[in-house]
Amino acid sequence: MRSEFDDIRAHITAEPPRPSELLELAHSLLDDLEQLRTREAILRSHYLALLTAARATVAADAAGHPAALTFLQHELAEHGQLPDGEQAQRILSDAVAAQAMLAHLDEPAAPRRSRAARGTVCGGVSRSLRG
Repeated sequence: MRSEFDDIRAHITAEPPRPSELLELAHSLLDDLEQLRTREAILRSHYLALLTAARATVAADAAGHPAALTFLQHELAEHGQLPDGEQAQRILSDAVAAQAMLAHLDEPAAPRRSRAARGTVCGGVSRSLRG
């Protein structure tokens, strides 16, 4: 997404401004921003519902409720995310791998090798706007 904005910015600065094109571009960007705002609001509401279910599950477990997982199971089922038997092992191994990666985030980075030791370096690909 960031490179798209960079491409648009480069296109705008490279050519003399034409009010009709700039207005069309502004409308397009506003539409994109509105869609992103809506998507963010939906994601926030899903996150809040999942967080609430997780907290209720932990509270029910702490209170000794016999079916403490009910809250979390219901929320996952609402979104088609309740794992079946086949997925369970993969989900567990993914969770263990994610925890291991997160644990290493705070470690200092390994010293970088010099560029000469790597060999050939790719310079990348230039991009241009179509149209």
